Amino acid sequence: MLLKDDAEHAVPEEWRPKFRQIVSAFAQGDFELRTVPIVGVAPIDRTTAEHFAQNVSAYGEGLDPLDDRTWEWSVYRWMDGYWQFAIDLTTQSVPVSDLTLHAKVYEEAGDYRVVVEGIHPE
Repeated sequence: MLLKDDAEHAVPEEWRPKFRQIVSAFAQGDFELRTVPIVGVAPIDRTTAEHFAQNVSAYGEGLDPLDDRTWEWSVYRWMDGYWQFAIDLTTQSVPVSDLTLHAKVYEEAGDYRVVVEGIHPE
């Protein structure tokens, strides 16, 4: 259950596998999530995927699958209509970088839809 209040919260255990899947695909260069579609995650168009890849490239290090330590800093917050998630990413040289995945999560018909919005340095 995601909370609808004004506070930041740690990413719940049940949400971590979904974000691990997303980041694992990105770490393999699949920024469109074409190789293995992820249930409940909105498709990422080619232009947006290219932008994500460029941001990672500009950062200067490739992505790795998420390290467990990322959950110590990753958060979500209710934003009056959706939840905003900020997931600190793991790179090839550090378990928790200042490169962050931003995603919105919408509740729709009793289920959730994740929309990955960006990858940015914080």
